Amino acid sequence: MKNKELLEEFHSLAEKLDVKIMKGKGDFSGGSCIVNEEKVIVINNMKPIEQRLNTLASCFKDYDLEGLYIVPALRKYINDATRLEL
Repeated sequence: MKNKELLEEFHSLAEKLDVKIMKGKGDFSGGSCIVNEEKVIVINNMKPIEQRLNTLASCFKDYDLEGLYIVPALRKYINDATRLEL
């Protein structure tokens, strides 16, 4: 699966989990937070797509994804990113 397709799948996953993905530009790498009781993941559009995907994978690994259908390529990407952090 291409990086752009993975990015689209992350956006679909965010909708399923009621998480908002916000895009910004600046001197930051990104991550998850809660704003006004709403779950938000912030990604930096100035960073390469691979780094944005890694940020998203790192954030989504903290969610319970077991009972949720996720495209196999996306699930593998999240699991691989999780293993790399260990």
